[in-house]
Amino acid sequence: MILYIAEKPSLGRAIADVLPKPHKKGEGFIEAANGDCVSWCVGHLLEQAEPDAYHPEFKSWKFEHLPIVPEKWQLKPKAATRSQLTVLKTLIKKADMLVNAGDPDREGQLLVDEVIAYLGVTGDKLHQAKRLLISDLNPEAVKRALSQLRSNREFIPLSTSALARSRADWLYGMNMTRAYTIQGKKVGYQGVLSVGRVQTPLLGLIVRRDEEIAHFQSKPFYEVLALLVTDNNAEFKAKWKPSEACLPYMDEEGRVLAKGLANKVVERITDKPAQVTKLNTQDKKQNPPLPYSLSSLQIDAAKRFGMSAKDVLDTCQSLYERHKLITYPRSDSRYLPLEQHGLAPKVLAAISRGAPELLTNVPAPDPKLKSKAWNDKNVDAHHAIIPTEKSPNLASLGQRECQLYLHIARKYVAQFYPAYCYSETSVQVTIEGGLFNAKAKQDTSLGWKQLFASDGASRGKASGLVPQVDDITHGANDEKNEDEDFTGQLPPLTLGQMLHCTQGELVEKLTQPPKAFTDATLLSAMTGISRYVTDPQIRKILKETDGLGTEATRAGIIELLFKRGYIVRQGKSIIATDVGKGLINSLPLSATTPDMTALWESSLNQICHKATSYQGFMQPLLGTLTSLIENAGAQLPQALNGLKGQGYRKSTKSKSFKGASSKGKSNYRRAASKGKPSSSAAKGSASNASATKTAQAKTT
Repeated sequence: MILYIAEKPSLGRAIADVLPKPHKKGEGFIEAANGDCVSWCVGHLLEQAEPDAYHPEFKSWKFEHLPIVPEKWQLKPKAATRSQLTVLKTLIKKADMLVNAGDPDREGQLLVDEVIAYLGVTGDKLHQAKRLLISDLNPEAVKRALSQLRSNREFIPLSTSALARSRADWLYGMNMTRAYTIQGKKVGYQGVLSVGRVQTPLLGLIVRRDEEIAHFQSKPFYEVLALLVTDNNAEFKAKWKPSEACLPYMDEEGRVLAKGLANKVVERITDKPAQVTKLNTQDKKQNPPLPYSLSSLQIDAAKRFGMSAKDVLDTCQSLYERHKLITYPRSDSRYLPLEQHGLAPKVLAAISRGAPELLTNVPAPDPKLKSKAWNDKNVDAHHAIIPTEKSPNLASLGQRECQLYLHIARKYVAQFYPAYCYSETSVQVTIEGGLFNAKAKQDTSLGWKQLFASDGASRGKASGLVPQVDDITHGANDEKNEDEDFTGQLPPLTLGQMLHCTQGELVEKLTQPPKAFTDATLLSAMTGISRYVTDPQIRKILKETDGLGTEATRAGIIELLFKRGYIVRQGKSIIATDVGKGLINSLPLSATTPDMTALWESSLNQICHKATSYQGFMQPLLGTLTSLIENAGAQLPQALNGLKGQGYRKSTKSKSFKGASSKGKSNYRRAASKGKPSSSAAKGSASNASATKTAQAKTT
């Protein structure tokens, strides 16, 4: 008998649907006509034991116990799902072959592996276990996945990475939370001070942004524009480029701060001859934007529809599990496997039938085209989020489901259009020895951009269903849009051509404070965290492997900060509360900046690719943790003096810490473990026999 162990019931049912019928449904499993069975985990069935499981005295929160580091990690069944674990135990004993059908990511890998290891599977049954990777719940896609089973042993590094991350999060979150909660009590703060290796640096980003805004002092700066005329009376404007001689009058960003200097330039160039001294025209092209990962979709949806990260994730889960219209949504990849290209005609046909408005007034997509999105080297366990072969019934979808489906489908369809082509002209004009620049671009072939400029898209904009091109091509970064450098259309020009500057124009502007974070920019910061890393060497390391949190956890981490009262919304802005500011200003800088946790993510990614080991990751971490605990004990968190704890829901476990209020101590597992919302610290189980043996034998 083959036993398929899915991560959740919906995936289990999708697998069972393609197995021989008739089916026999049991309590927690489905048996196919050929005797094979499908069961599931209902999320994590196991959780990390709490500190008092290692020693009874750890039930009380005392500073002298810290740091608490298990010599041998322990797991315990979750009370709410213990019966399902019993079902799996019985089925695993009967099975001849096991198939890990967890979600196609490292957490999904570990979630099933930890159950297999906990239930004592060894020998040939463990060695011969298979891995089933499903990213589309429609029957044809599930059948294809079943024909492509791989050895589960191939995914040991993926599981080991998840194991290392969950244990590290438990160690860091539990010890740091206890340390600062105990110290906070000494300055009158009544409540749990939750510290996590992801949530706390994220809060630090928000606090520091708020402080920049609060302390910002606006300053005027000046630009000079030259109004130029050709012999044919064609006009255009060019912007002054200050020379090195102007540096004493400029700020670090190259803005002229001296109004007198700018006025002199205006006077000097008005009614003077000018000459084209540099002229360059280049033909350029822009390939279709890559399909969505979860974070890139969350960023675009926040900008376009005002959806929170959690809203996007929940809606995508519905489109994936309930409607079966998109592939696995918790993906960090924006690429597709080459074999998927063969399905393009069916997927495009499904989109055309169910969402014809996407293709209104544009040529039909060419399924033979193959964009850069198809790249096996950039695809591992999961690929980009794309539509499935199932035609949507948009009328049956909720507004947000409809918005996101069309968003995802349009990105996919764009892969089957040629590149957007344009010519870019830059000109340098010399006036009285001063240099002035202008730049313009002219579309030569819209290509994929037709999808974002058609009449159908224009109609969609009114209903909020269609993204604008800038949302698609530029994302939600805080950085300057390159289109700001373009000055409109330029008349025909030749190198050496004489012009006339009829007027110099002084433009006075004010420096602007940084903008408060929004859902879009906060997610952008998390995915591009290297921009906020202070150490240049670390920034270099993280250039391609950056990221704060994972695709699956980022939405929950942001929501967790709201729930804990560390951040609030003001309109679209996300700002820190006094408690959030007090916590960040009480912690050492290393605990509140993304440098450390971003390096963690880099190392965990290296474990996935066999570039480093579990022990190579854990040992330095333990040294860092010891130093942080010592630092916590050396000084009191005075920034929290006079602040009141936000408190959590009451729990029967509140009595285990006499130093905190009953409200503040409640929900210990959530607040004091790893500080991550989407899964408990309990994920630190053995991922498989070999990973477990190594990890538990060597971890100290």
